[in-house]
Amino acid sequence: MSQPVMYIMIALVVGVGIALTALLVILNNREQKRRTLAIIAGKSPDDLGKGDKSGAEKRRSSLTKKLEQNNSTKPKKRVIRKMMNEAGFSDKPVKLFWIGSVALAIIFVLITKLIGQPVPIVGFVGVIAGLGLPRLILKKIAAHRQKKFLEEFPDALESMVRLLKAGMPVGEAISMVSREFVGPVGEEMSKVYDEQKIGVSMAEACLHAAQRMPITEMQMFATGIAIQQQTGSSLSEILTNLAKVIRARFRLKRKVQALSSEAKASAMIIGSLPVIVAIGLTLINPDYMDPLFNTLRGKFWLGGAIGMMCAGSLIMRQMINFRI
Repeated sequence: MSQPVMYIMIALVVGVGIALTALLVILNNREQKRRTLAIIAGKSPDDLGKGDKSGAEKRRSSLTKKLEQNNSTKPKKRVIRKMMNEAGFSDKPVKLFWIGSVALAIIFVLITKLIGQPVPIVGFVGVIAGLGLPRLILKKIAAHRQKKFLEEFPDALESMVRLLKAGMPVGEAISMVSREFVGPVGEEMSKVYDEQKIGVSMAEACLHAAQRMPITEMQMFATGIAIQQQTGSSLSEILTNLAKVIRARFRLKRKVQALSSEAKASAMIIGSLPVIVAIGLTLINPDYMDPLFNTLRGKFWLGGAIGMMCAGSLIMRQMINFRI
């Protein structure tokens, strides 16, 4: 049996083992979860499966369970849970993150082994793929979600202002916004409304939303709601001013992006130039570049060059990255 076929068979066996383990864990915890949801919903465990619950009741039961679990989880799990909440995966268990991390590590280890790399490099790639890559993916998803949230948040605030001026309570205005807006804005407002319905105060529910969406604008919104709850001031005026501030910050960010676009383009050209030159030389004269990839000294210099390029790229990114 050839080595590639053997590695593929090993990957399949490991993947099936992980899937069976996850299935057994889910089956073992199903009864406990069912009883917990029944107690939270005020029913007996035997009556939980009788009849279908509405989507809002299911969300509230899930929120109640998660609020209780967050107070008893370990610090390491809290970090992963926080990252998953920011990325919009608050309804997914933490074990799914670790299963995905193990799967990525196995895939990258097999790929690195198949291309003939030595054992230290294979181990290094496995550690990076299993511990670093999943976190990087979650951060990218969270950043995209925050950007999309910020684009629609001022419109949602102005809609809430119109509803409040029409005489609608704050909770119902948030519920209306959660139904009218899709994407991150609707999801977060729906969670705020559901937490309020299970007994959490409006200010605390907005604070939880600011933790799931850790941007300055959402923290301003939570602060405004808390001030209104404590002092009884005009919430419509607070939200109007907040919408104006958010739009002004958004315009300033766009202006900064326009002014720094030239520096970003220069950094991209400088960073990609060595890679393009190396690829061109490899295609034109492979024998000239062969010692760089197939000798120990060449691999040493190649690793040092990659490290210095990464360090230079990070330095340039920090120089042209303006935070507002």
